Amino acid sequence: MVTSKSEQDDLMGLLIAVSREDRLAFQRLYEKISGRMFGLCLKLASQRDLAEEAVQDAFVQIWHHAGEYHSERGAPLSWMLTIARYRTLDLMRNRKSRPTSGDAHLERVADERDGPLDESLRVAGTAELRGCLDELSETQRDSILLSYYRGFTHDELSEALSSPIGTVKSWIRRGLMALKRCLER
Repeated sequence: MVTSKSEQDDLMGLLIAVSREDRLAFQRLYEKISGRMFGLCLKLASQRDLAEEAVQDAFVQIWHHAGEYHSERGAPLSWMLTIARYRTLDLMRNRKSRPTSGDAHLERVADERDGPLDESLRVAGTAELRGCLDELSETQRDSILLSYYRGFTHDELSEALSSPIGTVKSWIRRGLMALKRCLER
């Protein structure tokens, strides 16, 4: 799913209309992105009912906060998918539905299906972002990818990577700073 500039512009226009409480625009927005959003939530949660609840909650948040979106926060689709991602993770934590043993998490990392990372890479400039990710150390890259795209908490990362939590936090912080520098070149 590659989003074009015109699709992003269309989503931006819909968000502006939704911020003015335009119900028809909200319906169109839902029709355009609900499938992608559900796919992301289902991939994170691995539970259909939880994913459905997360999508519903995310759209409620979008309805109430559409006026708070600014282009500095990224592309409209990325902003909305981030809302859905965080809502899914919150629901998972509230339901305590995620296992916490380290090796069980690592088995899921090898999933060959396209996931949020693949989508983000397509949207954000695949070659550029992949190149920047390749410049990171393996531990930085793994920490960032597991944290952001798989939803691991710092505690879970510490356990999965058999490293102290402070070290894991440092890997993520330094890795994100290196990514930012690389992408700004």
